[in-house]
Amino acid sequence: MNLEKMFEMQKVLDDRIIKEKGLEGQDLLPNLILALQVELAECANEWRGFKHWSNDREPRTKHPLEVSPNGAFRKGGNPLLEEYVDCLHFILSIGNRLGINDSDTICDIHSEYLRTINGSNTAKLFSFLFSISYSLLHRNLDKETYINLFTSFFTLGEQLGFTGEQVEAAYMEKNAVNHQRQQEGY
Repeated sequence: MNLEKMFEMQKVLDDRIIKEKGLEGQDLLPNLILALQVELAECANEWRGFKHWSNDREPRTKHPLEVSPNGAFRKGGNPLLEEYVDCLHFILSIGNRLGINDSDTICDIHSEYLRTINGSNTAKLFSFLFSISYSLLHRNLDKETYINLFTSFFTLGEQLGFTGEQVEAAYMEKNAVNHQRQQEGY
């Protein structure tokens, strides 16, 4: 997975949004962290593994055939991966906002990730990601906390069964969709 490229692509998108929406000079970090938490919740909802009260606990990995608001049919796609990648967009944005997106940090993220991928409980990972994102906003605006967030997020992706190649391809697709949305006045 080419994190350097994704950080740069996210920066281009974020800069576009900031300019087009007139948000220059505003502290957008609280919004980015809340958006990440919302997307984490949506991802957990698509995972469904925490719903011990339900007989339907299988992850949502295929969209049902449905009619969208504009009348077009939606087929295919992986809702769980889509929500995971939505989270990634905000994690990259947070790193860019904090200035924690350099090559050394990227190497640290990869190194730390390789040490953490075994033995994690998926439900606990989701909860931990909420906790660490809260900590990032309210106490620890530092590189170590951000790397902890990112590596835990990678671990979650591994637990959900995603490869780096799948995540990168889905990120590229969603980044293009986000640019299209901005073009259309989203």
